[in-house]
Amino acid sequence: LRPHFTLEQMQGQRLLVVSNLKAKNLVKFKSHGMVLCAAAATADGGEKVEFVEPPADAKIGEVVTFEGLPPPEPWPQSQVEKKKVFAACMDGMKTTEDCVAAWNGHAFMTSAGPCKAKSIAG
Repeated sequence: LRPHFTLEQMQGQRLLVVSNLKAKNLVKFKSHGMVLCAAAATADGGEKVEFVEPPADAKIGEVVTFEGLPPPEPWPQSQVEKKKVFAACMDGMKTTEDCVAAWNGHAFMTSAGPCKAKSIAG
């Protein structure tokens, strides 16, 4: 995320974190999660990246569900890594024309509504 956001832009930011992933060694600490972002190519060949954000009224730490699907059941960390669960889901993650984050067409939902990127659509 460093090429796209300053520390000040990241501090206090409401965002989605995929947890229960195998810890990865980053520069000075272990990361146990992954921040979800939307990305789009720019005209100059670069990349525009935005956080996928929950609605302002969503509870911090709330489990995100998927519109039209039963609530997700957490898998043990060892199984997530062994079966490559998150990697298998990544191809289905897109934003809609309304910038709503979706997996295979099912919107990422909180009790306060859908999670969205600011401007990255499709």
